[in-house]
Amino acid sequence: MSEWRNWSGSVVARPAEILRPTTEEELSRHVAQANKVRVVGAGHSFMPLCETDGLLLNLDALEGSIEIAPDGLSGWAPAGWSLARLTRALWDKGYSLPNQGDVNPQSLAGAISTGTHGTGAELGSLATFARAFRLVLADGSVVQCSRTERPELFEAQRLSLGLLGVVTRIEVDLVPAFHLQERLSVRPLAEIAAEWEELAVRHRHVEFWVFPYSDRAILKTLDICAPAPEPKTASDMSEGIFKFYCELAAAMPRLTPRLQHILMRLIGKSSRSGPAYSVFPSERSTRFEEMEYELPRAAGFAALNEVTEWIRRKRLPVSFPFEYRLVAADDIWLSPFNKGPGASVSMHQYAKMPWREIFAEAETIFRSHGGRPHWAKRHTLTAADVSALYPMADRFLTVRQQVDPAGKFANTHLTALFGIDPPAPQL
Repeated sequence: MSEWRNWSGSVVARPAEILRPTTEEELSRHVAQANKVRVVGAGHSFMPLCETDGLLLNLDALEGSIEIAPDGLSGWAPAGWSLARLTRALWDKGYSLPNQGDVNPQSLAGAISTGTHGTGAELGSLATFARAFRLVLADGSVVQCSRTERPELFEAQRLSLGLLGVVTRIEVDLVPAFHLQERLSVRPLAEIAAEWEELAVRHRHVEFWVFPYSDRAILKTLDICAPAPEPKTASDMSEGIFKFYCELAAAMPRLTPRLQHILMRLIGKSSRSGPAYSVFPSERSTRFEEMEYELPRAAGFAALNEVTEWIRRKRLPVSFPFEYRLVAADDIWLSPFNKGPGASVSMHQYAKMPWREIFAEAETIFRSHGGRPHWAKRHTLTAADVSALYPMADRFLTVRQQVDPAGKFANTHLTALFGIDPPAPQL
């Protein structure tokens, strides 16, 4: 039996077998023969989405290439490619994705299937970029779905958590390749909050990080700029200094507030420009656990302020800053942004420091403000919560039952999360 761990090291799976098929025919055969199947990308999910004691598939070696549509507005791409590989390959052909997050090791299918996103008031999650899917179903058959071809399957597949099948190719929205200028500055959080609506209109992308014991925040903006060479740095901030701070906080938790004030004094203005695919992501090598809640945009700052005040009141050793971003509304059945424009608040903790109890308590604050969690990041939702928070969940589960009645793609976590009934015994 093999062992697999996620990026942070907190999720451990012991699948019966780990395979990296190279052809769709080989993949279909393995899926048809297996009793249980999950697919893994870079392991950036903090929830046990990839955990299985059955077959664990990695699709990064699956044959395939990018095919650009004649109108240049979309293209078919291998689902198992990492965003790093995909966006570089698109750039070489003169195209970019409309948006990206701040890391890029994830697979395209993994990012879309969990609703991963970047920031931008008018930009949706990566799931909104998907136009069509090619996937292997539980019986090994290969189907394609879009708004006009098997539309119910397409709507469910747009954010599916891997419950419907194994995706091999995805048609995604594209835009002409563009360059970005990134600017970082440190400003009082109150000042950022007062100008937030204006900042969101003025910049294509805007976000900030704020440590729970600081009243100043790191503001980051990204805007389209004139062509520029590859940036000399691969990160928006120094990972070395930050990791040293995290080690100190882990060794001396009571010093966390003081260390955050010292760290903020070391951060100044910075700027870098270059191709979008190389400026969007930053190096993130310091291991952490993460919980992220997507809130109604009007409730974002209130939720952030309440959770920060709670941390200060209890003197909790939360070492990482909160990350605050904007995401546009969508109409995807299981998307946390399907009720309107969202404010995304990410809460992190250094992997060597306690996080479970802190996250669980903070989650009650985010839920009280109408928040719904990122599916791949730490949360404690139950099947009853999913039903209450997602009116279209029943429709999704109906499609799931149709294409995978035996629950081949449902692991222990997902079975409990969606209240999936085991198949009836064969008589």
